[in-house]
Amino acid sequence: MRRATPRAVLTSATLALCLVALSGCGSSNDNKSKSTSSATSSTAASPGTANPAVAGKVPAKYKSKGTLIVASDASYPPIESIGGDGKTIEGMDADLAKALASEMGLKANVTNATFDAIIPGLASGKYDLGMSAFSDTKEREKTVDFVTYFSAGTSFYVKAQGGPTVNTLADLCGKTVAVEKGTTQQTDAEAQSKKCGGKAAKVLTFPDQNGANLALSSGRAQVGMADSPVAAYLVKKSGGQFKLVGKSYGFAPYGIAIPKNSGLAPAIKAALEDLMKNGKYLSILKRWSIQSGAIDNPTINGAQT
Repeated sequence: MRRATPRAVLTSATLALCLVALSGCGSSNDNKSKSTSSATSSTAASPGTANPAVAGKVPAKYKSKGTLIVASDASYPPIESIGGDGKTIEGMDADLAKALASEMGLKANVTNATFDAIIPGLASGKYDLGMSAFSDTKEREKTVDFVTYFSAGTSFYVKAQGGPTVNTLADLCGKTVAVEKGTTQQTDAEAQSKKCGGKAAKVLTFPDQNGANLALSSGRAQVGMADSPVAAYLVKKSGGQFKLVGKSYGFAPYGIAIPKNSGLAPAIKAALEDLMKNGKYLSILKRWSIQSGAIDNPTINGAQT
């Protein structure tokens, strides 16, 4: 559902700490999106035993390369984040990227990138795939193809002590909201603000979710918004500093972003379907405790809005 300027990278292990102690963590830039940093990292998987039926769908261009460059904004745990070693990207998207590549007889090189730079990077040929909690939307389908693989909504979160009451988007009026740049949360919050009349919401955008979280914990913002599994993870790791409020809304599929008309989408879809059949897909989701977002019917360019 989410999410071009440099940002600081937080590891999953230090996320909760940084939410409580603000010194030295996150970014104060009012831009949002995943960004490449000095800690840019990649994870590569050696090709396992490829599924011949899947590998046969891989275009020659990608077979000859042997490696898929997968862009991911690693500030969105448990979907993607920097691991405890300070360089390896981990999370559902990284695990799934490696499993998909293995099905196709390829390697996956998962690299950190700013969120709003990923789709342009796919269009320019810099990346082969974008796996970064992208919502599959008709607007994005103008530039890239998608294969859906997960379902998530948007949740609100506030400070556990003294946070405002927020049940729906309408309750954002008159409040300061922190979001990641380029996300559906930014779009929703800004659209709602225009409906607020004289009590417009103030929408702060940041280059990554870490910056949005820190704006809330520092009191600069009153409300945070993120994808439902990400908000739940954040609250769980905040040590009681944050709480979820209101109802999650806008459930829609995540899509694996693929260069338009590259011919790779059918291979990705076939690989994903096989992972669903053999249980590896659900195993990956369970590893990150987000199996509630599992789907069983991946589609190519299935956006409804």
